Amino acid sequence: QGQLVESGGGLQQAGGSLRLSCAASGSIFSINAMGWYRQAPGKQREMVAVITSGGSTNYADSVKGRFTISRDNNKNTVYLQMNSLKPEDTAVYYCNAKNSLLGYWGQGTQVTVSS
Repeated sequence: QGQLVESGGGLQQAGGSLRLSCAASGSIFSINAMGWYRQAPGKQREMVAVITSGGSTNYADSVKGRFTISRDNNKNTVYLQMNSLKPEDTAVYYCNAKNSLLGYWGQGTQVTVSS
């Protein structure tokens, strides 16, 4: 089966930085786009940032200017650099990858930002 392996979550203080990584296994074929979604307690899962294989990006308004998504197509890996973290960024962050047939989800990694 396809695998998405996430790393980089943890605890940070407001104003700090974290870098999330997600690597898709080679068994996930022809990935079109990868991205990050998050779900905070009591909230619906929301898109944070998405990047296509061609390099175009989309960001949630709440993170634009603070977060940067990037990718390495040869490694099927996506990164999320999170700067100027706020307590409102606290959530479980999920990696996503899609091809023309299916979408795949990682298990999620907890990001907690304290005041």
